[in-house]
Amino acid sequence: MQRLGSVGFLTANIATPRSSFSTRPLVLCSLPVRSLHVHCARPVTNIVNRRARRAYSVKTDATSGLFNYTSGRWIINDAIRMTERRRIFNVDELCRLAAESVGRSQGDIVEFAKLAEGKSNRIFLVTMRDGFQMVARIPYHTTVPKYYALASEVATMNFLRASGLPVPEVYGYSPVSDNAAETEYIFMEYIQGSKLSDIWDGMVEPEIISITRQIAQLESMMMSINFPAGGSLYHAKDLENVTVGAQGVPVDGGGFCIGPDTSSSLWYGRRSQLDVDRSPYESAEAALTRPAVKERTYLERFGEPLLPLQRMRREVYRYQKQQPYQHSDNIDHYLRIAPSLIPSNTSLHRFTLRHPNLTPSNIFISNSRDSDLPIISLLDWRQTSIQPTFLAAGIPQSFQNHGDPVSDALAVPSLPENLADLEKSQAKELYRRRLVHYHYVKNTDQFNKLHHEAIVDPAHSLRHRLFTQASSPWEGENLTLKMALIDATEPTNWAQLTSEAPGAPSCPVLFDAQDVADARQLDTVQQGADFVLEAFQGLIGVGRDGEVAPERYEDVTKRANEVKEQMLEVCESDKERAEFLEHWAFGDMDEEKYS
Repeated sequence: MQRLGSVGFLTANIATPRSSFSTRPLVLCSLPVRSLHVHCARPVTNIVNRRARRAYSVKTDATSGLFNYTSGRWIINDAIRMTERRRIFNVDELCRLAAESVGRSQGDIVEFAKLAEGKSNRIFLVTMRDGFQMVARIPYHTTVPKYYALASEVATMNFLRASGLPVPEVYGYSPVSDNAAETEYIFMEYIQGSKLSDIWDGMVEPEIISITRQIAQLESMMMSINFPAGGSLYHAKDLENVTVGAQGVPVDGGGFCIGPDTSSSLWYGRRSQLDVDRSPYESAEAALTRPAVKERTYLERFGEPLLPLQRMRREVYRYQKQQPYQHSDNIDHYLRIAPSLIPSNTSLHRFTLRHPNLTPSNIFISNSRDSDLPIISLLDWRQTSIQPTFLAAGIPQSFQNHGDPVSDALAVPSLPENLADLEKSQAKELYRRRLVHYHYVKNTDQFNKLHHEAIVDPAHSLRHRLFTQASSPWEGENLTLKMALIDATEPTNWAQLTSEAPGAPSCPVLFDAQDVADARQLDTVQQGADFVLEAFQGLIGVGRDGEVAPERYEDVTKRANEVKEQMLEVCESDKERAEFLEHWAFGDMDEEKYS
C-alpha cells in the first residue's frame, strides 16, 4: 500500500475525478416555509394541528419528530449526533407562551410545525387563525454557552434592529429552561421572503453587483457603530442575572452592555469549566491574546497526548500521539509576537460588530421580481462577537475566492470562450466565484473604506491565521499553528506584519533551520492527507461533517464500506490492515478526549 509519507495514499482504485454525488441538503417536504437560523437548509415538517387538540399528546412521546432530529444521518457517530440534537419540551406551554408574546391566546394557534433544524437549534413555525405566522426557536441541550449565547443573540438583534438594520423582530425570549415550556426559547418574526441560496448558483453579474453592493452598505452601517470594548452584546438586565460583581461595559443608550464573548471556541467542551477572561476586552491586545490564553489554560488543566482528531492525518505522524505541551509552547510563541501584530492605524483598533455567519442561506431577499434583489433581512446572529476592526475584517466565506490568482490580484474576471461542455460548466462556476469576490471587494471599497483598508492589508490573512490557530480548540496536532508562526518569522512576512509600526522590533521568535525544513516537509505530506480525505468524501458522497439526507444514509454507508474494502485489498501486511481499520476516517470514534 502506498504510504502518505512517500508518494501518497491514493491508489488507482480510488484515483478518480471527484464524485458527482451531491452533498447538498435535500428538500424533505413541500411545506411552503423558509428555514431560519440554521446551518442545514432543509425544511422539515412535524405538524401539530391545534384544532385537533387530542391529536398530539406528544409531551410524553419521546419518539416525536418535534423532539428529535429528522433532517439527516451521520456516517460517523450517528447515535451521538442524534442524542445531541434530541430536545424534549412542553409543546402546549411553548405554544401558550408564543401566543402571549404577541398579545394573543393559545386558542388562536391553528398549527405548530417543525420548520427546520441545524447544528445548534430547532425551529418551529407557529400559525394563527388569522394567518399570522411567527417563529419559535429552541436550542439543543448541548448548545454552549446556552444562557450567554441566547441572551446575547437577542440583545444583538434588538440593538441592530433599533439601529436600522434589517433584522427579525424579537417578540419574547427566555435564556433559561426554568419556565412552563421547559426549554430556553426565542420567539421572533417570520420573514416572508426567499433565501438568497435559492438562486445563488445561477446569479448573473448585475445580480451579483446588486447583492454585494447591498451587503457592503449594510456592513458599513454595522461597522460604523463604535463599541467601548470587545466581547458580545447583552441587555444589562440579562447579564446582571448571572454575573456577580462585574456588570459588563455599558453601551450608550437602551440598557445594553458588553459582556462575555460567546464564540464557541471559548466554551467548547471542558473549556466552559475554565475560569478565564472571556471579555470584555478593553484593548486590541487583550482581544488578540485572551482567547489564546484560554487554550493554553485548557491544555495545562486537561491536555493529554492525543492522536489527531482528523484521522486521515494520523499516518502522517506514524500513528503516534502528539504532545499538548508542544502546542502550548507554540501558543507561547504566538503570545510573544501578538503585540507586534497590532496595526499602527488606530482606526483599525475600533471595536466593531459584523455578521458571524453571512452565508446565502442567512440572507433573505424580497419575493418580488425586482431585478435588484432587495435584501429584506439578515438572519442567524448567534455567537456574534465585537472585535477590533482588523480582526473582524474579512471577506465572508461564501463570497471569497482566495487562492485563485485572478481573485487575489483583484483582476476583472472574464469568461473564456470556445470551451467544451464540461470545461464550460466548470469555467462558469469559477467565473461566478471570481465575480462575487471581485464585486464584494469593489463595493466594500466604495461603501466601507475602513473595512476595505483592512482586507487588502498584505498582512491581514497571516495575522488572522495566527489568531485563529492560537485560539482554536486543540485537535491533537501541533503543525498548523507552528506553520503559521514559521511563516510569520520569514523576514518579508514579518516586515508586512509590522510595517505600519515605525521602529518595530525584530521578530522575538526564531526557529532552527532544520526544524523549519522538517516542518515544511511534514506540512506537504499533511496537505496530501487532506487531499486524500477530500477524494474519499467525493467517492462516498458525503460532506466534511459526515451528514447525509436520511434517504441516502444506507446508500452512502454502503459506498463507504466498499471504499474501505478496496483499500484493505491493497494493504501489504496485517499490520497495515489493522492500522487502516483502527483509524478509518468514516467509522465511529471516541471524541470525548478532544472536548
